Amino acid sequence: MTAVDTATATVRLLIIGPPGAGKGTQAAKLAEIYGIPAISTGDIFRANIKDGTELGQKVQQIVESGSYVPDELTNELVRDRLLQPDVEVGFLLDGYPRTTEQVGELDRILHESGARLDAVIQLVADVDEVVERLRKRALVEGRADDTEEVLRHRQQVYAEQTAPLIDVYADRGLVVVVDALGHVDEVTERIVTALANR
Repeated sequence: MTAVDTATATVRLLIIGPPGAGKGTQAAKLAEIYGIPAISTGDIFRANIKDGTELGQKVQQIVESGSYVPDELTNELVRDRLLQPDVEVGFLLDGYPRTTEQVGELDRILHESGARLDAVIQLVADVDEVVERLRKRALVEGRADDTEEVLRHRQQVYAEQTAPLIDVYADRGLVVVVDALGHVDEVTERIVTALANR
């Protein structure tokens, strides 16, 4: 699949989907196609820790204590990342926002720069198939802790936490629902076609 001509427009996307739906893989492919940076909160955390920034030092202390990075700090890191020059052409956010509070913060960040989201890609997949996919991956990678029970619990947590976000963006007419099962390139093709049809 070739790059999409975005010379005349910026593309600002979110990608949301359950664990094991292939978000990271699709984010990387879409970033290449649209010529925009794929921004993962996990990558932002790691980059700031590696670079020894003030924010990175805060994140490292929190992560090392086994706690979750609070919304306030996550928001600060995302705000900083969305002010970088490479984001002027657009972006694809993966892993943010995770809460309705973060949705509000992203709205504020975009509003301040006169920008808006173009679409929210919701990857959907049958829970049984995703759990089976993750279970096989756990066996290959030797992740003994990734039992079926644990994997199903993660799917449930995702569903509970993400449903409110999907509702917010669906009310704004931004959600594009895409079947995440199948060959990687087929899923990418579905996403690009769905976005083109908006």
